[in-house]
Parts: sequence; structure tokens; C-alpha cells
Amino acid sequence: MRAPDDTEGGEDAVLIARLLAGDEQAFVEIVERLHGSLVRVARAFVGDRAVAEEVVQDTWAAVLEGLPRFEGRSSLKTWIFRILTNRARTRGARESRSVPFSSFDSVDEHEPAVDPARFLPSGKWGAPPRAWNEDSPERLLARRETLAFLEQAIAELPRSQRAVLVLRDVEGVDADDACDILQITENNQRVLLHRARSRLRAALEQHMAP
Repeated sequence: MRAPDDTEGGEDAVLIARLLAGDEQAFVEIVERLHGSLVRVARAFVGDRAVAEEVVQDTWAAVLEGLPRFEGRSSLKTWIFRILTNRARTRGARESRSVPFSSFDSVDEHEPAVDPARFLPSGKWGAPPRAWNEDSPERLLARRETLAFLEQAIAELPRSQRAVLVLRDVEGVDADDACDILQITENNQRVLLHRARSRLRAALEQHMAP
């Protein structure tokens, strides 16, 4: 678990003090800052946006209830995300649309990230990955059609891979905090993220093929 740095910890302390004092504006500020991110992460577990919104509302209620017991061993943001993922997993499992908790911590080390059929017997690429060049990820993401395709491709990832990818690449959460939020090892986090990125690249290559 990564402890918050001095600046982050100080900001958290001020915000927590305001929240505990009943400062409604402080609650509005933190909701505006994190609500969209929480919904996106919740959807990695439950899929449906309406259900994800319900999970996030439950999370905010739990945050307010649990705030007096927050010990500051992680950042406030990480703590909130951990509450969110626990509730999203439980809700997804209840609706039979989520993987069991244990699957996040049981990665098959031998599963290839790239289809072996793409390699020659010598181990070299049969056809190298298409170079993005002018079709860089940034340019692709700027195109509405490709953005919609990427969103669908992310939605079709295995849930464990999707959760890690959304936290790391969409929300910008660092590796240590992602492990803390999802309660997985650093190695599993790394493997899941690599596989998710590899699947997305393969999907993009197919989408871009003439």
C-alpha cells in the first residue's frame, strides 16, 4: 500500500476536516472531482450504467458513514475507490454479471498475451503489428468512430483486465494504488494490464485493416 505523500496527505486532512464539520461544499467538491471516475470503474464490474450509478451512490453513503474511521494509511481517493470496487464486485456477483473475487488474484501465467498464430516457427512475427505512424493512438482517439470502437472493445475485455485497464489507463491511477484498490499483487496487476493493452491493440489493428 502506498502511503500518501505530504502534500496529498495535507490536502486530504483539510478536506476530511471540512467534511466532518458538515461542510456541504466540501462534499460537492469531492463528488464533482471523483463521481465520473467512480462510475467508469463501477461499470468494469456491473456493465450497466444505471446499476453503476446506484453503486456509486451507495459508495458515497458509505464514505460519509466511514469517514470518522478513515486512518489515512492510503490517500482519500484510493480509500474511496476501494469502497467502490468492493461494492461493485458484490453487486455484480449478486446479479451474476461479475467474476468472483478470487479470479482477480489468480492469473494464468502461461496464457499468451498475443495469439501464437501470429508468429512463425522461428519465433519471429509472421506479420508485424501495424505501425500506427500517422494513425497514432492520439489521432485515433480523436475520431468519434474509433473512440466508440475502443469503448466497445474495453467493454468486451475480461472483467479483471477491464478493471485494471480502466484504473490505470483511463483514470491514471498508479500501479501501487491500483493494487491496493483491487486487492491484487503487483505481478497480477502488471500481467492483467499487459493482456488488456495487447487485446486492445489487436482489436485496433483489425479495425484499422483495409
